[in-house]
Amino acid sequence: MRDNDGHQFGRLPATESDREVEGRPTREAVVDFWQDRYGIPTATWDDYSFWERGSGKIWAFHGEVPSPARIQGLGMSVLRTDHEHWKPTTNAAQRFGGLATDCVIHLDDPEATAFLAGHDQDIDRWEGDWGYLVVTHDIGGEPEPIGTGLYLYGELRSQIPKGRQRDL
Repeated sequence: MRDNDGHQFGRLPATESDREVEGRPTREAVVDFWQDRYGIPTATWDDYSFWERGSGKIWAFHGEVPSPARIQGLGMSVLRTDHEHWKPTTNAAQRFGGLATDCVIHLDDPEATAFLAGHDQDIDRWEGDWGYLVVTHDIGGEPEPIGTGLYLYGELRSQIPKGRQRDL
């Protein structure tokens, strides 16, 4: 078994039997996560390769490069797997969340404004599983994903990174 090197990108193995770095998630597990939790079709990821840089920081790249890759950035950061519950990034929610059919919560104008400013808020209408949700809001008359929220105990906690929070 090799060790994880936080200074380079390592391609996720296709399956557990292909794993060379202990604890590294597999491509199969990542694709299944998006399908099982959010209903995002597995075919969405057909042209993407998945990479880990650091422990549990998963990136998606539309294309292929040799592995390992000693570069600073590769595609888009899409998932954090270093905790008990995997967390989609804001970028992933905004890019792929429009395909989600499960674990999606829609916010009205005041709620979306508070969410984008980084505020937690009591929202008791969610009847699904607790955990990370794709958060949407109407933009141009259509629901659009605006980020990831953590729903626990009747509270939606904004996961918008501090540098991207906005007072609207």
